[in-house]
Amino acid sequence: MQKSKLSPHLKPYRKELILGPLFKLIEAILELLLPTLVALIINHGVGNQDRPYVLKLGGIMLVMTICGYASALVCQYYAARASQGFGTSLRNALFRHISRFSYAELDRFGTSTLTNRLTNDVNQLQFAVAMLIRLVIRAPFICIGAIIMAMILDFRLSLVLLAATPIFGLLLYWIISRTSPLYRSYQRKLDRLAVILSENLSGVRVIRAFAKSREEKARFREASDDLTATAIRVGRLSALMNPITTLVVNAAIIAILWVGGWRIEGGSLSQGEIIAFINYVTQILLALIVVSNLVVIFTKAFSSAARVNEVLAAESSIKDFATTEDHNAVKRAAATDSQSSAVPAIEFENVSFGYNTTGEQALSKINVTIQKGQTVGLIGGTGSGKTTFINLIPRFYEATNGTVKVEGIPVQDYSLLELRKKVGLVPQRAVLFTGTIAENIRWGKEDATDEEVLQAARIAQADDFVQTMPEKYNSPVARGGLSLSGGQKQRLTIARAVISRPDILILDDSSSALDYATDAALRKAIREQSSGSTVLLVSQRVSSIQHADQILVFEEGRLVGIGKHEELLAMNDIYRDIAKSQLDAEEASNR
Repeated sequence: MQKSKLSPHLKPYRKELILGPLFKLIEAILELLLPTLVALIINHGVGNQDRPYVLKLGGIMLVMTICGYASALVCQYYAARASQGFGTSLRNALFRHISRFSYAELDRFGTSTLTNRLTNDVNQLQFAVAMLIRLVIRAPFICIGAIIMAMILDFRLSLVLLAATPIFGLLLYWIISRTSPLYRSYQRKLDRLAVILSENLSGVRVIRAFAKSREEKARFREASDDLTATAIRVGRLSALMNPITTLVVNAAIIAILWVGGWRIEGGSLSQGEIIAFINYVTQILLALIVVSNLVVIFTKAFSSAARVNEVLAAESSIKDFATTEDHNAVKRAAATDSQSSAVPAIEFENVSFGYNTTGEQALSKINVTIQKGQTVGLIGGTGSGKTTFINLIPRFYEATNGTVKVEGIPVQDYSLLELRKKVGLVPQRAVLFTGTIAENIRWGKEDATDEEVLQAARIAQADDFVQTMPEKYNSPVARGGLSLSGGQKQRLTIARAVISRPDILILDDSSSALDYATDAALRKAIREQSSGSTVLLVSQRVSSIQHADQILVFEEGRLVGIGKHEELLAMNDIYRDIAKSQLDAEEASNR
């Protein structure tokens, strides 16, 4: 595991990391002494028919076994405590780190792979920590200790064991060198399968509507078969570990019995010693099997560690500079001027933005000023840059060039918390969370009273349908509001945004699922109740924005028109075409 990012989560468990292997070492020492005691019992107790001697050493072996068992239990306790604590700490830290990502990092990694890294990879590392404490010290110690004890019994016979060691090492290296790349490939393919599964579960209605179930099943089967093929290749190589280990050690046992037989016949080796020798070889065999399994576990763990470290090493492209004194001083100095009503609510000064450094720009050289209290409409074709424009205001993305200002202050000079408290955002996709309707609305203001919740719902035109529900505002919202219609979810997300009465309210095509009457009532309520707030309405409907104080027209990342409805109809071809496509000729000319 890579030290730079993961080791800090092990530091609180230094005691467990020391005492756990220590108790396991005690168990291993006691286990290594048992074959020698067996040899003494055979040579001196059984050979001389000395019953008291046999009972005495048998009692000592029983006490040693009980002590070894107790030591193993203590080690198991420390291993569980450390591994579970490490996993919890790492999982929490990883979640906090991901929560600080900007949209750019979330787009780069993707939801499915982040979920896998937060669950499967952390679980793999947690298991590796448990094995680190329980077996990493014990297994090699048993191997080395058994060889040393065998050398003490008979050095010449122990040379057979020493000759088998490099053979096993070469086989181990061969398997590790081939399984490590496969484990990394397996994780990538698991991520791909998770993406397909997520798309199918979230888009099941669309898949069925377009009769694409057969194609999606084939796509899932293909990804699943690819994953299975890789898993089988890994399994085949990993499965070689135990039989190869057994083959090498059993070959050593045959050689020991053959050489030992000649030594016993010659009188240079006792029967007890050859039995002890075989016991030591058996211990080595079992320890090597454990080592081979540890190789598989830690090969997976290193692959998981690299994936987790990649996430932890990724820094958010949105830096919260306002925590420093210098930026706080700039902010305080600018705040004095921002008290004046003449200071614009939002300014874009020659702003450009691209989702990657080499691709096409989503916004190009945008210059616009929006005054406090204005209602501004944003319109344009799909992919014209409207949503990108509003995402730069709360710094979900960082402008590539130029400056975005809120109340005369560059957005970089605000703390992210303070900036986003000024902005109430209703996204295109209505997202609700598990809880009650009231709890979802209170996301916008945690300490909101029941009256404030009710008022926000009335502004959002949500009160009517909420009152028809059995538990009203205490009605549960489960699985992202699956039981609610699209329009109902949109209205609840609008209520969530307006309850805090933000300085800037942004509605990103958030009334697309509403009928025209509800949409008109919503705009009227927002206009009446949000006096003093700056409202940005992103919409595909001309009727939703035609009464705005100012309308921004976007096309292919460029701002191609600014003005009122009548002005744009007269001077802007793009806006006129949009209006004519939605309104009849008389409405387009008169409105």
